[in-house]
Formats: sequence, structure tokens, C-alpha cells
Amino acid sequence: MPIDVARALAAEPRSAGITWGHKDVQLYHLGLGAGVPATDPDELRYTLESRLHVLPSFATVAGAGSPGVISGLSMPGVDVDLAHVLHGGQTVTLHRPIPVAGEAVATGRIAAVYDKGKAAILVLRTDVADAQGPLWTNDAQIFVRGEGGFGGDRGPSTRPEPPAGAPDRTVERAIRADQALLYRLSGDWNPLHADPEFAKLAGFDRPILHGLCTYGMTLKAVVDTVLGGDVGRVRSYATRFAGVVYPGETLRIRMWQEDGRVRMTVGAAGRDDAPVLTDTVVEHT
Repeated sequence: MPIDVARALAAEPRSAGITWGHKDVQLYHLGLGAGVPATDPDELRYTLESRLHVLPSFATVAGAGSPGVISGLSMPGVDVDLAHVLHGGQTVTLHRPIPVAGEAVATGRIAAVYDKGKAAILVLRTDVADAQGPLWTNDAQIFVRGEGGFGGDRGPSTRPEPPAGAPDRTVERAIRADQALLYRLSGDWNPLHADPEFAKLAGFDRPILHGLCTYGMTLKAVVDTVLGGDVGRVRSYATRFAGVVYPGETLRIRMWQEDGRVRMTVGAAGRDDAPVLTDTVVEHT
């Protein structure tokens, strides 16, 4: 059995120092499509160092994502084929606002292993703290095809009911043709998002956009339209990756406002709203 569950869960966490500065934050925001129109005061909060705030989803790339998913997949007790690995979901929990520049320690471990029959799910947890205390926690849910069936805990099996009624807001966000090329400079160098030949080998007719880029674009839309542009109001942000989106397409983001949270669905507008993100929730103050 390639995944030794007991060994994986008992493995010592791995820690690494990470640093970031305003250039990293600005590059990340630009990779999400920020800065259009370039002189819009609301967009300058994402692009101009003298006014800069940090979108909480920056937590997924700070320090180039160190220790990161690849590090987690090389933990003791885990021996899997990366070709069978899918990023199934992502949750970021904020303990306080992310500073524009920082130096912190990221500690990663395998928090859970679930048996879904035909696949295993690894929950890779990264806790980040600086000298003042905890900053954020990242949970990446990783599907490993063909590694289930070992008789383990199936994990949470209930999914939330789809939002009822018409959305409170619907917005569209265009994806530039070169957006994946810019976003990958924040640390995800997977050639699937840049190399047409590699994308064909993976079964796609052209490179696809990073799921975490869609994740960040969606959070920016919520902050800008529902939270009054105040990134400090975000407490957590969770999603499940349901499908691919291509550079040059348009995201259609539907939002339902509830007490203390916003629920979203995200689809590809030009493909009959083919699902891209589902089970997507921002918890906020």
C-alpha cells in the first residue's frame, strides 16, 4: 500500500522559514487580474505600494507556497504517483490580517487521510506564524486516484445544500490570455499552465489556468463587491475545485449573502456555466 496512513499521520511536521515583501504581493494581485482600470482607486489598493493591502488568498503563495503540496506528498508514509494527484479543495483560515511584508515560519504536516474507495484524500495542513503569533492556516485537500480501498475513515461525507433562490449578486471576471503566464511567477511552475505540448499530454487541448488563480480571483470579487474592499473582514475561505477554466475565458461568479458569510458558485460563462468552483464559502465579520 503506497500510503502508510499511521506513518503519515505520525510523521514529524516539516518547518521552513518564509519571507515576502510588497513586490510579491503586487505580483500576486496582478496575476489575479488586478489593476484594471490601472488608475482606479479601488484597484490601486492591490497594485500601488503606498496604498497596498493583502488579499487573504495570498496565503496560498507566500514564500512560494513553502513547504507546499509537493513537500507534503514526500512525507514519510506517502509514496504516490504525481500523475494521479489532483488538487481537490482549498481552505485558508486567517488568524489576523496578512502584513504587506513579513518573515514567518511555515509548518506543514498531514492532518488527515481519508479512504474514498477509488481514491485517497490527503489533507495537507500548513500553519504559518511570525514573531507576533499565528497568521494563517492552509488546508489543501489532495485526491490521489487509485489509492483508496484500504478500509480507512471515509471522512466528511456530507456536502452543503446548493444555495437556494436567485443569487444576490452575479459578476463576471475576464481572464486574460496571458494570465496563467503571469500567475505562475508567484511560485507554481507546473508546465500544465504554460506549455501546450505538456497540456496535450495531460489530456487538454491547451494550457489551463491554475485552480488557485481562479480561487484568488473569486475572493477578490467578493471583497470588492460585498465586503466594501476591506480584506481584513475575511476570516476563512474554502472551495472545492470542480472543473478547469482556460485563459481567455470569462468567470461567472454568483454570490448569496447570508449572516456572516457569502456562498458562491463559479462557472465558465462561455461554456454554459460549466462548474469551476463549488461549495465555496467566505466567512467574514
